[in-house]
Amino acid sequence: MTDIPPQTHPSAEGDHYHFIRVRRRTAHEWLAWVIWFIVLALLLEYTLHSFSEGETQGGVLAGALLAGLFGAGVIANIMRGIDTRSRDRYQTPRKISEDSPSKNTPSQPDISGAPLSRRHFLKTVGMAGATLGVAGTTSLVAAGTNLGAPMSGGVYRRPWWVRQVDEPTTGIDWDVMQRVDASQNILAGVGALGRFGTPEENTYLENLYTENELTRLAAGQPGFTLRDLALSNAFHSTSAVMRRSFLGPQRAQRPQDIGVERWEATPEENTRMLKVAMQQMGAAMVGIVELDDRTRKLIYAVDNDGKRIEFENVEQAYEDQEKRVIPFGARWAVVYAVQMSDIAIKRAPTKIAQMTTSETYQRGLMIQTNTQEFLRGLGYQGLGEAETNGLGIAPALAVLAGLGELSRLNRVVTPEFGPMVRIFKLITDLPLAPDRPIDAGIARFCLTCKKCAEACPPSALSFETEPGWIPVGEWSNAGHQAWFEDSIRCRRYWYEELGSNCGICFSVCPFSKRNRSFMHDLVRMQVSAFPELNELTRNMDDAFGYGVQKDPGDWWELDLPEYGIDTHKD
Repeated sequence: MTDIPPQTHPSAEGDHYHFIRVRRRTAHEWLAWVIWFIVLALLLEYTLHSFSEGETQGGVLAGALLAGLFGAGVIANIMRGIDTRSRDRYQTPRKISEDSPSKNTPSQPDISGAPLSRRHFLKTVGMAGATLGVAGTTSLVAAGTNLGAPMSGGVYRRPWWVRQVDEPTTGIDWDVMQRVDASQNILAGVGALGRFGTPEENTYLENLYTENELTRLAAGQPGFTLRDLALSNAFHSTSAVMRRSFLGPQRAQRPQDIGVERWEATPEENTRMLKVAMQQMGAAMVGIVELDDRTRKLIYAVDNDGKRIEFENVEQAYEDQEKRVIPFGARWAVVYAVQMSDIAIKRAPTKIAQMTTSETYQRGLMIQTNTQEFLRGLGYQGLGEAETNGLGIAPALAVLAGLGELSRLNRVVTPEFGPMVRIFKLITDLPLAPDRPIDAGIARFCLTCKKCAEACPPSALSFETEPGWIPVGEWSNAGHQAWFEDSIRCRRYWYEELGSNCGICFSVCPFSKRNRSFMHDLVRMQVSAFPELNELTRNMDDAFGYGVQKDPGDWWELDLPEYGIDTHKD
C-alpha cells in the first residue's frame, strides 16, 4: 500500500509551499520546563501574598516578573516546538537517497537511532543538575522545620538553616566584662538624657518634646492626631500604674499550703512545661540561660532604681531597702520575647508606633507576673524585673538563650520576628535545660546591609562593616563585640525633632517583614547558607519596596488582628 500525500492548497505566489510539524522535545528541554513551572509557581504565590498583605510595590514587581516569564515561556514553546519546512509546489513526497539528494527538498535524516551527541549529552546533564538544584532547594525549604533541631524542651523546632552553635555570632570577652550599674549607665526609664545631660538641658528637652507633640497635634499631622495621642497615652499611663515586683505578687497557693509535695520532674520536662505555660500567657518565644560565674555578669550589679542586686548562699530570695538578693540556687534565667505590632511600627515615627512599644511592655509585665505565680504554685521562685528593663542586660541574655543574634541595631534580631520584639527576663530555681546560641546568618547579613544605619535620621547607628569591641559611650558595656550606637544622639532626636519615640530602624530592617510567602523562607535560607548573595538580597529588598514607611492615616481603617500582631512563627 502506498502512502497518499496530504492534500494541500498551495499559495498562488512562489515556487514553494510551507508545511508545519510538531517537533519532538529533547530531555534537556523537558527539564527546562520543569524549572519554568517551579519558578512560575513561586512568583504566583509571592504575588498573591504580597497583594493580600498590602505590599503593593512587591506585588506589582513580582506580577510583572511572572507575566514576563510566562510570556517568554509561551514564545519559547512556540519557537522551539514547531519546525517550518519548505518544499516544491505539487511535489510528490519521495524517498531521498544519500547519493542523489534533491536540489529543492531539504534532507530529512532519520535520527531516531542516532547516538546522542556530546553537545546534547552535556546540555541534558547540565539541565538535569539545574532542575535537581531548583527542585531540591525548594524541597529543602519546604521541609524546613522537619529537618531542624528543637529548642530545649522540644516545644519549638526551628528550620534547619537556623543552626545551634556553641558561641554567639558576635564575640564575648568574659575576662573584660563586668556587671553594670544600671542606675548610672543606661538610659531606660530616665527623663531625656538622665545623668548624661545637665538638669537644665533635660528640662529644656522635656519641654521641647511636649512642644513638638502639641505642634503636630494642632496641625492634624497623621500619626499625631488626638485619637493617636489618646491611644498611646492609654497604654503608657496604664503601664505606669501596673505593679512590677522582683518577688512577684506571692498570692498563689504553694504546694505546702494545700498539703502536697512540690513539683518534681527532669530539667527537660520542666523546660517544656514552662515554655508551654508562658506561650499560653503571651510569650512569642522562650529561651533558657544557665547562670554561672560568667553569665552572672549579665545581671546588673545595681538595678535601675539604685538597689544593689546580690547573689547569696540562701534558699529564699529577699528584698530590703538597699538590695535584692538572688540565691545561688536560682541558676536559670528565663528569657522571653513579646511581639510588637509590625503594622504599627511600620508607621514610625508616630504615636501609633509609640503605642505598640508601651503596649508590648504592658503584656511583658503581665507575662512576668503570671509566670511568677505559676512557679510559686509549683513550689519554686520566680524573680522578675522590679523596674522596666531592669534585672539584667536583655539583648545579651537573649543571644545566649538562642532567641536571636545581635544586629547592627545593637538589638536582638530573631529569625521568626526580626527586631519586632521586646525582650524580658526572670530568674528561677526550677531546674531547667539551657538553650544554645544560634547562627541564622543575621549578623553576617548586617555586615553588608547597613539599611538601618542609612535610614536613621540622626545617624546614631554604626556604619562600620565589622562589629567593634570599643563602646561608644558609658551606656554601653565593655567586653563584647557589637555595632555600638550613639544612644544620646538617638534620644536627642526623639525630643528635639519628634515628640515621640522613633523605631524607623526596626521597620526598615529586612528581617522585619512578616509576609507568609514561601519566597521569604527561601530568602531566609539563602541568608544563612549562601551569604555571598547578601548584597543582592539587600538590593532586592529595596527594589520590592520593603522598608518604605506606611501611611499612619490609614491605620484606623485596618481590620487588625489581636494586639495588631500575627502570632504565627515564620
